[in-house]
Amino acid sequence: MADEKANKTSPAEFFRQVQGEARKVVWPSWEETVRTAIFVFIMMLILTLFFLGIDSLFSTVVRTLLTIA
Repeated sequence: MADEKANKTSPAEFFRQVQGEARKVVWPSWEETVRTAIFVFIMMLILTLFFLGIDSLFSTVVRTLLTIA
């Protein structure tokens, strides 16, 4: 219990620490942001087509099994 009280900081000290950490943030350049967005879009398209194919395959298999039964 005594350790918890010793580790507590005041709200003002907390905000000073937050500001200090925020100054350390390195934001990506516009070029990096655009490149990353394009990469995410391409990966999204690839995964969409992959899961569409898997879903279509499973749908066909289930439909075939249901017609046999």
